[in-house]
Amino acid sequence: MRLITSLLISLFPLFSLSQGKKTILPLVPLPVEMNVGAGEFKLGETTLIYTPSEQIINEIVYFHSFIQTTYGIKLRAVKVKPKTGNYIEFRSNPEFKIPDGGYTLGITTNKVLLQATNGMGIFYGIQTLFQLLPVKGKGSLPLPCVQITDYPRYQWRGMHLDCSRHFFPVSFIKKYIDCIASYKMNVFHWHLTDDQGWRIEIKQFPLLTEIGAYRKGSMVGAYADNKFDSTRYGGFYTQEEIKDIVSYAQKKYVSIVPEIEMPGHALAAIAAYPELSCSGMPAEVGMKWGVETNVFCPSEHTFTFLDKVLNEVMDLFPGKYIHIGGDEVLKDEWNKSPICQEIIKSNNLKDAHELQSYFIKRIEQIVNARGRTIIGWDEILEGGLAPNAAVMSWRGVEGGIAAAKQKHEVVMSPGSHCYFDHYQGKPEGEPLAIGGFTPLEKVYSYEPTPDSLDMDEVHKILGAQGNVWTEYILSPQQVEYMSMPRMSALAEVLWTPPARKNYENFFERMRIHIKLLDVRGINYCKTAFKPSSK
Repeated sequence: MRLITSLLISLFPLFSLSQGKKTILPLVPLPVEMNVGAGEFKLGETTLIYTPSEQIINEIVYFHSFIQTTYGIKLRAVKVKPKTGNYIEFRSNPEFKIPDGGYTLGITTNKVLLQATNGMGIFYGIQTLFQLLPVKGKGSLPLPCVQITDYPRYQWRGMHLDCSRHFFPVSFIKKYIDCIASYKMNVFHWHLTDDQGWRIEIKQFPLLTEIGAYRKGSMVGAYADNKFDSTRYGGFYTQEEIKDIVSYAQKKYVSIVPEIEMPGHALAAIAAYPELSCSGMPAEVGMKWGVETNVFCPSEHTFTFLDKVLNEVMDLFPGKYIHIGGDEVLKDEWNKSPICQEIIKSNNLKDAHELQSYFIKRIEQIVNARGRTIIGWDEILEGGLAPNAAVMSWRGVEGGIAAAKQKHEVVMSPGSHCYFDHYQGKPEGEPLAIGGFTPLEKVYSYEPTPDSLDMDEVHKILGAQGNVWTEYILSPQQVEYMSMPRMSALAEVLWTPPARKNYENFFERMRIHIKLLDVRGINYCKTAFKPSSK
């Protein structure tokens, strides 16, 4: 993808509104502290770039390349700090007193100074600079004189994308990562396996992609219609493609959390290797949305298989967390399986719920052995939580509260506020969706830290993320439509202090921002900006 396509996702138009004595700049998320002064800095051909910090050279190159590609301005770097004239200084200092990921940005009429403790803070400060630049321009580009101190509220600021129900090309995955990074979000939760398709190459088990990556047809229209096409559908990411995407994300300070679903939502894997089920009977990759009864059997054969799969996954993804799903596990097969009943008996388990806990704990041992941590949907609480597991709370916030009280790490992602596959306007005026109603203002109103937690428990809330499930999302353009502008609202929830948040102010900033989305051709939801949707 050309640099201009990859990086333009970050650019915002310069625009200010006066509300009394306050000037509003279209920065999203809103900085922690900001004071707007008089005058402008003119960025142009005579502007110099200076840094005494060699460890942030990659960030400097990133900034320089963007300016040259977008505006045709070639900036000159100097090794000695200018005494006069017009220049931009990037300074990284580990002793700089600001929270991780934070930065300060000072713009005067003759100097821009961006400071942080490391490259991450510099990168986020650069995103703010991009947002302050005009959409288009030649010659000199005005930057408003401003003093900003900024840092994130939460450490997990994430977006999810389901590539199992519908598959999206590498180019779009990178574009999605660009968008995440432009809003100073830092986690991409990549849903790679489910009943309807296995999307990651596993060298030791080639049938996972030869068979499991393709289904014979798909549901069409509303679920209640129960209609299907007969078009073979699928695709997968090779390990080389994944390595490339992981490297690309790292440069944008985005950590990728892969999800390998288990023990439920495993029909695509079972279609490839039927012996992974309790019945061992042949199966086909799922064509129907929903939940399947055919799940992984908790046998030693399955654990050996998953050990090998997860080790290949962990070779590809260097981040701390490996998502193992754990949701919506129907127990029908387990309840009638002699294998399962023997495992329950020999391990002194009470029932199939405790058998699921036994399964998750076995998987945790595999992941912990590599120094990683499992994270799963809140159903992994049922039957007893694995000792070191983190919990992603989607069925409301109760699961997250329960996990935090047990001193486990939590990522909040309740369907009420964080499911971006829900409708965002009146259904009759929107594309077919799975259901629900999550408009922009509702996303913005979300508070990830529940009031019921005490001070020790509050620190277990890592943050939150928006989820984009794709049963009814068939194309990259529709992913954009469903995620934008709700992603921007969640980004501000996760970065900006609650006392600084104001929906009316956010809405005005976003109304300006959509002019850039129009220029870029992003297929955002336009009804989100109609007065009736406020």
